[in-house]
Amino acid sequence: MKVTIVDYNSGNISSVINSFKEVAKNKIDLEVTSDLQKIRSSDKLVLPGQGSFKSCVDALNAINGLTEALSEFTINDKKPLLGICVGLQMFADIGYEETETKGLGWIPGKVSKIDNKDGMFKLPHIGWNEINIVKESKIFKNLDKNSHMYFVHSYEFIPDNKNVISATTDYSTNIVCAVEKENIFGTQFHPEKSDKLGLKLIDNFLNL
Repeated sequence: MKVTIVDYNSGNISSVINSFKEVAKNKIDLEVTSDLQKIRSSDKLVLPGQGSFKSCVDALNAINGLTEALSEFTINDKKPLLGICVGLQMFADIGYEETETKGLGWIPGKVSKIDNKDGMFKLPHIGWNEINIVKESKIFKNLDKNSHMYFVHSYEFIPDNKNVISATTDYSTNIVCAVEKENIFGTQFHPEKSDKLGLKLIDNFLNL
């Protein structure tokens, strides 16, 4: 099986690469690239994202044909893709970080700043927080319903259709922290920074 971590110059993704390598343990052909041909021929894709919504979308668009190749893989070929942090947020139609920016439009919705209740809640939302698994999701197999995962974000994905939400976390409001729509999976938290539970989630994705 060939799994590709999409490297589109969106910041440091070494911890993502290391955690996937640790779980894959040479059983899986793991590649880190933005090569369109390699992306198209993969069995699964991982779309990380660090920084702002706008900077990540701009970085994707800067590589000629990349957004088209990703949509072809995900929407047309229906192969599994895991978006992490801003990688998940980019599934949305639109994001409002820095400036209004068009997303990939795979899951209708928007990305808005977390309501910090006039400063009662610090932003970014950073550190360990409990997630509440609200629907059975393949990537949460054998994970406790109230597991703790590691977060770093100031913006949240608000999908139009609540049925895609697979987990939430409580921070100021009920924040969407995982989605699943057919072959599309996303986590707002960082599985690669979430210790054994995060590695289990990565293992679940690789075993889909």
